[in-house]
Amino acid sequence: MNAKAPHADRLRSLRQSFETHQIDALLVTDEINVGYLSGFTGDSSYLLVGTGEATLLSDRRYETQIAQECPDLAAAVRPPSQSMPDLLAEVLAGSCYRRVGVESSSVTLAQWDAWQDRLADASPSIQWVPTAGVVEALRQIKDEFEIGRIRQSIDIAERAYVSVTSRLTSRMTEREVAHDLESVMRTLGASGVSFEPIVGAQPSGALPHYRPDAVPLGDAPTLLIDWGAFYQGYASDLTRTLHRDAASDAFRRAYDVVLAAQLAAIERIGNGVAASDVDAAARNVIEAAGMGDAFKHGLGHGIGLQIHESPRMASVSPQVLSSGMVVTVEPGVYFEGEFGIRIEDDVLVTDSGCEVLTRLPKGLDDCRLIL
Repeated sequence: MNAKAPHADRLRSLRQSFETHQIDALLVTDEINVGYLSGFTGDSSYLLVGTGEATLLSDRRYETQIAQECPDLAAAVRPPSQSMPDLLAEVLAGSCYRRVGVESSSVTLAQWDAWQDRLADASPSIQWVPTAGVVEALRQIKDEFEIGRIRQSIDIAERAYVSVTSRLTSRMTEREVAHDLESVMRTLGASGVSFEPIVGAQPSGALPHYRPDAVPLGDAPTLLIDWGAFYQGYASDLTRTLHRDAASDAFRRAYDVVLAAQLAAIERIGNGVAASDVDAAARNVIEAAGMGDAFKHGLGHGIGLQIHESPRMASVSPQVLSSGMVVTVEPGVYFEGEFGIRIEDDVLVTDSGCEVLTRLPKGLDDCRLIL
């Protein structure tokens, strides 16, 4: 994709939130948030965002990279003889900031203790304000650039799945299938997997966070595959559950219930809809079928620069969906020692409802396990 990410727009939106948080600057220390706001892909760097300017604080390893990735951004680059707290103190000493927010979930207590004396001496007039989720709140709403990246990530994941599942054999192990998925996704342009793939042959599919083992697929009647790609920083997340003709009638009934639950949830998604209501739409279908106890997790989560982002799609979620959010919808039922079923798609919230970004078929007859 040739389009450039709208970092200036993101910084503008961040500054517009300062009044709400009663700050006049924010020290961004989370590396993912630094990249989101600046375009910088290195590490060990901070971004100090004020009402009128932003400064990237880094070290000499990244001088050339900063010039290439962030040509319009002011930078303060420290030599090997200077520590990051000293560089921060130097930058703040020339500022007129009074209340500076700090990302409390990113800065450890040990870091904070190490900063205190140095920063207090350099900028005694600054009041430090703990903040939480300020940048993450912006990241919930994806811009067109991000949606494009997610679409490409999904496309890679889906093409890899089709390639790998067309070559399955009974001698392949769960772990080999997982490794094959990663290899093909990388070949197709992914930088890696968005999480370690879950490949569970019956009854391992009944473990929601199962780690694939050296277990041959053999004659297992069902196979659950949960996978995703990272493409240029953005994640995808999909699940399909395959079956052979030998799958039990109980599996088939449960599959139909999970699919109906997922479709009901997707139908409920829209701008202004409570995330808990979407979870309830799926959960009600599964409970009505007498399988409520087998649905052991929330309905889904946001995806983007991380595989798990806000909003949380669960019965206890206080969040409301907004246009531009990209969420997973992944109801599942798990029967210990028997089988597990999960069906997962990535969904974009729109003004008129939603768009299902994933395209792989998911009907019972579509998901046959052929070895």
